Amino acid sequence: MPTIVVLVKHVPDTWSQKKLSGDFTLDRDNVDEVIDEINEYAVEQALKIREADAEAGWRVVALTAGTGRAEEALRKALAMGVDDAVLLSDEGIAGSDLPGTAWSLTCGIDAAMSALGLDELKLIVTGNRSSDGLMGGMAGILSEYRTIPALTHLRSATVNAAEGTVTGVRETPKGEFELAAALPAVISVTDQADRPRFPNFKGIMAAKKAQITRLSLADTAASPEQVGGSHAATAVTAATERPERGQGEIIRDNGRAAVAIADFLESRNLI
Repeated sequence: MPTIVVLVKHVPDTWSQKKLSGDFTLDRDNVDEVIDEINEYAVEQALKIREADAEAGWRVVALTAGTGRAEEALRKALAMGVDDAVLLSDEGIAGSDLPGTAWSLTCGIDAAMSALGLDELKLIVTGNRSSDGLMGGMAGILSEYRTIPALTHLRSATVNAAEGTVTGVRETPKGEFELAAALPAVISVTDQADRPRFPNFKGIMAAKKAQITRLSLADTAASPEQVGGSHAATAVTAATERPERGQGEIIRDNGRAAVAIADFLESRNLI
């Protein structure tokens, strides 16, 4: 059975006031957390691929790493329509940097496939970047770890299971680019992809009762010496609060407004 694993993340609500704790990590205990909005786009893309080729018999698995609170993100994915949900939860992962998190996830993907009795991983789908970290490197690092191609920052993606290919469109300020790769592959999607569907009542009720597969670090090929804050390759050594946004400069048209605007833009190397 060909399988799509879509990665989701439980993050502070964008409307919450974000603060750093003493070790410069994001304070998650005193804010409301939700599924990252970009991950809803990733789930939608995975479901669209499944629906577009029903004969292939795709199975969609949502996977996350985090505390027990992250089950909420998985249940949202289940309500949207994914087939299975897996939570990788272990204190040893806490504080991991991007490479460590990616290693935990790639090992977690393999463990999840084994736990669910699946053996045909064809596609990994992610958002292009999380709203709490803004790193944007997960798809690329997973590609390196798994030695499979990555198609990143896609507006849309299409999979041909029979031919074993994935194609996608990346939209940039310079234009549109059509990308293609052989399966298995990793893709990341932007918020220009298909808008996420709203779960219906039946889906929400089914998600509440659904069983979530739980894994620990010991269930994966990752070791405690490879992940976690104490083994991270990078560390935050200082942080300052972003200053409040000041009022913009108002230019009134007294006959020289166009010149004043041009001078303003030129002073900031914008023209």
